[in-house]
Amino acid sequence: MSYKDTVLPVVREVRKILLPEWGKAEIIDKKTTRATDILTVLDQKVERFLKEKLAEIYPDIQFVGEEDGGNREAERFWLIDPIDGTGHYMRGLPFCTVMLALIEKGVVTFSVVYDFLNDDIYWAEKGKGAYKNDTPIHVSDRDFSDSYICSESRLYKKYNQEFFGEIVKNTPYFASIDAGWEFAMVASGKLDARIQFDPWGYDFDFAPGSLLVAEAGGVVKNIGSEGFDYKNLDFIAASPKAYEGLKNIFKDYKCPD
Repeated sequence: MSYKDTVLPVVREVRKILLPEWGKAEIIDKKTTRATDILTVLDQKVERFLKEKLAEIYPDIQFVGEEDGGNREAERFWLIDPIDGTGHYMRGLPFCTVMLALIEKGVVTFSVVYDFLNDDIYWAEKGKGAYKNDTPIHVSDRDFSDSYICSESRLYKKYNQEFFGEIVKNTPYFASIDAGWEFAMVASGKLDARIQFDPWGYDFDFAPGSLLVAEAGGVVKNIGSEGFDYKNLDFIAASPKAYEGLKNIFKDYKCPD
């Protein structure tokens, strides 16, 4: 039995937990002063629900969550972002998702990005393609000049501003402030690339979407590299044509301290 058959039904169950509180959830803590770095009781509830359910099915796979942490040195573990876009969720805005990735020997081998508002589940298994529900999805074939590009970077740094300026000089820029939803749209061919350079996010924000885009026929590589390590958060996930354009812009990029 594949992970699709066992994991996707569990992930879909969180919809009944999240929908009633969408636009109503109260902030119980702030992780930083940024408006997006907040915590609701639903973040904790969803993470613990997934941890318990997945442990019942796969007791030998460990668990690492955004809220409660875990052992990232384990040979196999689930990496979970219970609500990607908690700020959107609290305000009753779209684009929020639930994300999950299976890490095996340092490689992302299965991933889920769940748009629970629309009940659309985007998922991928290494070597087996990417899907929206039961339908295969694929990245776009647009030229770079016709692409919509998403990015995430610490733009208060002048060095990063210069590279961001090159993006918007060449293509339209799209921002939902939600990594999971944007990766799903890139994998579906609706957007064309997402690039992280000196980003705000963490591994649980990016690992699920990286496999989704790769299995949808996209190019996923760390900046300045011909390979991909999910622990290196500076990377491009794009259609082949959009990747070439972004690769040229970022060929000399070095993440600032």
